[in-house]
Amino acid sequence: MDEPLERRAVISGAAQSDIGRRLHRSGLDLTIEAALRAVGDAGLSVDDIDGLSTYPGSGGPFGGASGAELHDALRLSLNWRDGGLETSGQLGAVHKAVLAVGAGLARHVLVFRTVVEGSGGPVRASTAGGGLPPAFRYLIPYGAVSAANWIACYANRHMHDYGTTREQLGAIAINARKHAASNPKAVYTEPMTMDDYLAARPISEPFGLYDCDVPCDGSTAVVVSHRDYSRDAPEVPVQINAMGTAHRGRPSWDQFDDLTTMAMRDSATSLWERTELNPEDVDTAQLYDGFSWLALAWIEAMGFCPRGEGGPFVEDGIQIAHGGSLPLNTWGGQLSGGRLHGFGFLHEAVMQLRGRAHLQVEDAEVAVVGAGGGPECGALLLTRGLT
Repeated sequence: MDEPLERRAVISGAAQSDIGRRLHRSGLDLTIEAALRAVGDAGLSVDDIDGLSTYPGSGGPFGGASGAELHDALRLSLNWRDGGLETSGQLGAVHKAVLAVGAGLARHVLVFRTVVEGSGGPVRASTAGGGLPPAFRYLIPYGAVSAANWIACYANRHMHDYGTTREQLGAIAINARKHAASNPKAVYTEPMTMDDYLAARPISEPFGLYDCDVPCDGSTAVVVSHRDYSRDAPEVPVQINAMGTAHRGRPSWDQFDDLTTMAMRDSATSLWERTELNPEDVDTAQLYDGFSWLALAWIEAMGFCPRGEGGPFVEDGIQIAHGGSLPLNTWGGQLSGGRLHGFGFLHEAVMQLRGRAHLQVEDAEVAVVGAGGGPECGALLLTRGLT
């Protein structure tokens, strides 16, 4: 191939439903709202949608809606569809949509992720026969039943090996809160100081309350189209420049070969292997912060600083702030904007490249998105317009 297959695709539409702490609306209701907005944003009608992709599909964590439910509600006529958990993190739904468009299986693919966790949506450990994954047999006796417990172990190892501090993690949380103040849909917008951060109740050492993302209700949808639609799209096309999908270690939370990083190490590496761009070209980074340490791990994995130096990179908050060398999570991330399970980062990257973000990065032309943690990670490198 003369170019990576993903460059045949663009994001032509992007939208969100209402987002809130407890909206008490059904997942399908929120999904339909976001989907119709995204389709309209792309300048299309429902009849133009011939592909559908979602993460995690039916019965996944944090509630939401399945692809089958949206398929039926909108009476879609599909040439291709996909949905499932075992993929390259939350962005796997986008990765597969891009490949379907590049392969000619569909022309306009609607991709969505919906959560209703704020209103008490289900959190399921497994969808297979109602049972728990085998690994849980070894975790439950030790009380390690939450991702907060698992990721805290990684954070502690990073602190042990590299001297990372709680205050450095706090700089990530405080930065997110500052950026959320400009986002009208953000859950937390009130100012937060380092004293506030350190005084918050503990969750799982070294994490306190503000190291953890905030449950919410909401849906995000994008339309992935063939790039030859770009000239007809009403909005600036966002080009898929490269995708990062690799996982070169063990598919395990607790048996990974390096406990100071996760599968983002591999997905980030594979991303840069597929492009002529490099980390210095990135204008804004939208990196998963389900827990504060995850954002730090993504920064290192993406090559924005050397391994082990993420703490010093973020500690004064200057480089990751709006106006810094690497504006990070300019919508407030999941720590303050709300846990949209990865898709909030993608929506913000699209808005930044269109020049329509609430906290706009000046002349943003290249954005990187990384989503997921543990063995479930994936990345996208997006550019403004066609390359």
